[in-house]
Amino acid sequence: MLGGCRSGKSRFAEEWARNRSQHRMFIATLAPGDDIEMLQRVEIHRQDRGEGWQTLEEPEDVVKILVANTGNAGVFLVDCLTLWITNLMLRNKSDQDILHEVQRLSELLAAWSTPIVLVANEVGLGIVPENAMARRFRDLAGWTNQQVAAVCDQVIFMAAGLPIRLKG
Repeated sequence: MLGGCRSGKSRFAEEWARNRSQHRMFIATLAPGDDIEMLQRVEIHRQDRGEGWQTLEEPEDVVKILVANTGNAGVFLVDCLTLWITNLMLRNKSDQDILHEVQRLSELLAAWSTPIVLVANEVGLGIVPENAMARRFRDLAGWTNQQVAAVCDQVIFMAAGLPIRLKG
């Protein structure tokens, strides 16, 4: 599930998961820390999701948390890959280390049998960022989206709350 900020991608992903199982696991990659505004956003998202979700927070090792919970849910939702990349960057991981983690995730997805939906921002539609860190982030996010989309059965792009099927 790809799209810009406030494109409706998380809402659409949640509905997709709801339609597949009553036993849903939400893997949150956000590490809000003590950011009050971000903590309020997390709470709003939890309330919006409603009942029937088990939520686990894992800002760094998405593969590990998925493997550890194999069989614990009828569907998984990972939200979001873009924050995951941000977390890895902020932990001073090299591009090679980050792309290795993306490769690990892609290999897991290729063999994964439980329905899973992944949410990611498409950040490469605007102008070229002015600073090196922003360009690095944009590049890593784009490479991540490409690699993950290659192994997914379906890829949906969200714009203005409307799904556009790119694959599957």
